[in-house]
Amino acid sequence: MKRNRVHPYIPNSEPVIKRLMMEEIGVKDIEQLYEDIPEDLRFRGKMDIPPALSSEMELKRHVERVLSKNISCEEYIGFLGGGCAPHYVPAIVDEIVQRSEFLTAYAGEPYEDHGRFQALFEYTSLMGELLDVDVVNVPTYDWGQACSTSIRMAGRITGRRTALVADTVSPDRLSVIRNYCEPVMSIVLVAHDPETGMLDLADLKVKCDDTVAAVYFENPSYLGVIEEQGSEISAILHRHGGLCVVGVDPISLGLLKPPSQYGADIACGDIQALGNHMYFGGALGGFIATRDEERFVMEYPSRLFGIARTNVEGEWGFGDVAYDRTSFGVREEGKEFVGTASALHGIAAAVYLSLMGPEGMRELNRTIIQKSRYAMKKIAELKGVDIRFKASHFKEFTVDFSATGKRVEEINRELLKRGIFGGKDLSEEFDGLAECALYCVTEVHAKEDIDALVGALQEIIANS
Repeated sequence: MKRNRVHPYIPNSEPVIKRLMMEEIGVKDIEQLYEDIPEDLRFRGKMDIPPALSSEMELKRHVERVLSKNISCEEYIGFLGGGCAPHYVPAIVDEIVQRSEFLTAYAGEPYEDHGRFQALFEYTSLMGELLDVDVVNVPTYDWGQACSTSIRMAGRITGRRTALVADTVSPDRLSVIRNYCEPVMSIVLVAHDPETGMLDLADLKVKCDDTVAAVYFENPSYLGVIEEQGSEISAILHRHGGLCVVGVDPISLGLLKPPSQYGADIACGDIQALGNHMYFGGALGGFIATRDEERFVMEYPSRLFGIARTNVEGEWGFGDVAYDRTSFGVREEGKEFVGTASALHGIAAAVYLSLMGPEGMRELNRTIIQKSRYAMKKIAELKGVDIRFKASHFKEFTVDFSATGKRVEEINRELLKRGIFGGKDLSEEFDGLAECALYCVTEVHAKEDIDALVGALQEIIANS
């Protein structure tokens, strides 16, 4: 006899409810719902899956067993960056973003908003101050989406269909750019100087003409190099009527000039470093920033929050700016579709920036630079090891192990045995960087952490 069972994780599985639903739609047998599916496409056997977990206690125990297999950066020393890096998150950040009015409000619409519009307005204001710009959007998915949208914005503003992109952009991000842009724009790579890692200006001049909508480069670059030619790059584009788009790690702006101060028209990046945990892959949130000019503002596909007087004397309200330009307002006629944003991560960034202030950001940057310089110096002293690119670096740097006779894959495997996450293997990502690894050092790394890494590397290399 067939057993009717109520399953705790399947909605409407209670037999009476199922019967009432079937009566409502005029179905006597559940099979009638699938009668349009040909019999030869139906699977009538028994699926080879474990039995269902019948209680919450069993489910909790199972999930905890699975999670226990993870190796956390809280337990190991991690020098792995490449887009998501360990930074200290003050306890008050978590305390505020876990408040119910922020955590549960989906989009902060008027019927459910309890301060979220204002919190995001404060976020964009703080980011505007950090980036020295007028307009910043509510966080979108991640850096890849933000830079891709920025390039598409440049294409719409200029009416051109070609974008130049630095070839030091991470392969993952470049893949997103191509996927997002190539239906309507062509992507052309610009070479980097193999000595400095900075953009090759000669190659840029050859490829830049009056058909180019924008150039996109990152500062610091994916390889950690600080681009010192920002003004020259933007000038080259501007002479041809193109726009300069710069990707930036906002945490670097405690000491480095923001892109707007060396000619960038659009800045973009990710706010993971600003008070957001890594969360097994990142609490990522992309931002886009520009001057307050109509030609830029009206090309943002994402939400912009502003402040305005209300009908109540002396009262101000927070809400969407130029809502009709978004896909929320015009749906299929929107320039780009925008869905769920990373708004909660933006609130975390707002709390973080409020706590740090200008002096805190400067002190943080000095700490990161000092620690990364120390790591670079000690690693470069190892036999057969070299630091690639003779330029200034921020947070990340490229280590060349090719002369040691050891593969990066092998080195990282040995480091892991010693409780250390090594650098990201670049061997398959860039020509000319075989057996090179991208190392990341931030404020969370103590001197003894760096010394432990250097000691482990020395031991591994000596055992060739």
